This record gives sequence, structure tokens and C-alpha cells, in this order.
Amino acid sequence: MRRLRPPLAATLALGFLLPAAAAAQTAACHPSHDSNEAKLLAFYSAPMAFSPGGVVAPMPPGAMRIGLEITYVPTPSLGIQQADECYGLEKRENTELSPVFPRPRLLIGLPGGFSLDLSYLPPVSVNDAEPHLGSVAVAWTHRLGGIGTSRALDLILRAHGTVGRISGAITCPEDDLQQTAPAQACYGNEPSDDTYKPNMFGGEVLLGMHGGGRFGGYGGVGVTRLTPRFQVDFQQLDGFHDDTRIIVDMTRAALMLGGQLRLTPRFDLTFEAYSVLQDATTARIGAGFRL
Repeated sequence: MRRLRPPLAATLALGFLLPAAAAAQTAACHPSHDSNEAKLLAFYSAPMAFSPGGVVAPMPPGAMRIGLEITYVPTPSLGIQQADECYGLEKRENTELSPVFPRPRLLIGLPGGFSLDLSYLPPVSVNDAEPHLGSVAVAWTHRLGGIGTSRALDLILRAHGTVGRISGAITCPEDDLQQTAPAQACYGNEPSDDTYKPNMFGGEVLLGMHGGGRFGGYGGVGVTRLTPRFQVDFQQLDGFHDDTRIIVDMTRAALMLGGQLRLTPRFDLTFEAYSVLQDATTARIGAGFRL
């Protein structure tokens, strides 16, 4: 298979899962942390991490901010696109990943310096894929002191998690089916019905600066536990049912630097650079409106 059609599915599908028809195994595969399979799963977890996204100003109790965030999805190196533990077919795939991952956000101010951050992608089909993802974060902001006469320095502690699934013809969409080569990928007449679960949870410590001006910024570090799962479901013409399952658990550290520009008292723009040094570096931009 040489391409993935649906933009959202392409963002989340992983290149090493494409040669499903070449796999002669149905048991769960537990790749090592040094495997290309694990590295590629970790690579795509970075753009999906539910980081602050650039928002730095504390939210008063009862206040709400509705926003939209767009994350850049980088392209993995050719070296990790080749499976080396879970599949026998030595073949590099051209994934043609979508360049962005959009996400709506709702931020709610709570008493005691706390805030609640929510995101949800409903199960609405996008071409051949159906996402159903939810993210939640709880943050606590503590005033450390002032900088000059108009700036405040805050300590921000934040816990976050993302769960859900993406289902559809991810490994073998209809246009890539073939009935001539049993030893090659997608040997069948029905698209695959795969499920990808990009589950993760973690925590962050940030130092934020804001004040009466229009700009505020922050920098911080985070640790995220990754528990992604991928379930292949493809029926070949020769009777072989590929139901290979990829299971891997990893821990990753991240660095982040972001900022928020208030254009009006209610409307703002945000940006963030987010880097997992051993996997991927990405950027997020967004906009929000305070109710």
C-alpha cells in the first residue's frame, strides 16, 4: 500500500501497520522500546499530547474560554517507518500523513486557583475513519510574586489525559485493495476495520508570566505515560484473518514553551512549541474567546 486517503486517519495511522496482509501472526505483539514500532507510536503521541496549548492567564472561578487548536504533525524519519519486530515483510511505507491535527478546547475557571481543560472529538465519520477522542486536564496556579509593577510570576501544576479511539479502514482502505498477489499487502476485497487507541496521561510543571499587558508566556517540563494500542482487522481472500494487536507502554519527558496574545479583553491568540527530544518536536497555534 502506498497511500492513506482520509486526512484524519492519515494523521493517526502508523506506517508500520500498513503491510497487514504480509503478517502471518494473530497473537498480540509486544515490541521492545528500541523497536521501530515503539518509536513510531511514540512519535505520533507527541502531536496528540494535551498540553497547555499556549494559554497562560489564570481563569477566574466561573469564567470560560472556548478555543480551537491546530497542531503541526511532523513526518517521521524513513528509518523508523520500517517494521522490525511485529511484521515479517521488509518494506518501507509512504504514509503521506496529514500536516495538522485540529482540536476544540473548553477551559473553565474553578475556585482555589484550579481550572478544568476539556476537549472532545465526537464519533463523526471523516471519509473512511471515525474518531472518538476525549482529553481532560486539571491545573492549579499559585502566585509566586511580581516582576516589576505589572507582571506576575506563577507556578502551574497540571495533570492531563487523552483516551479514545480512531476506527475505520486505516491499514487497507478500498482503493488499496488488490486480488493478484497473496504475499503482498491488502490482498482482499473488503477494506480493513481497524482500531487505534492513542491513550496517554501525564503531568507538567510550568512557570508562567502574565500581567496587565497583552502578552503572557510560560515554559515548563512534563512527563507522559504512553499506552497506545492498535488492533488490525483485515480479512484476506485466502481465508487468513489478520487481527494482529500492537501493545506497548512507554514513558516520555517533554519540554514546552508557549504564549498568549490578547487582542481584546475576550479574544486571544496562542502558540506553543512542544518537544519530546527523543521522538518529535511540534508546534501548536490557536485562538480562543472568553464568555
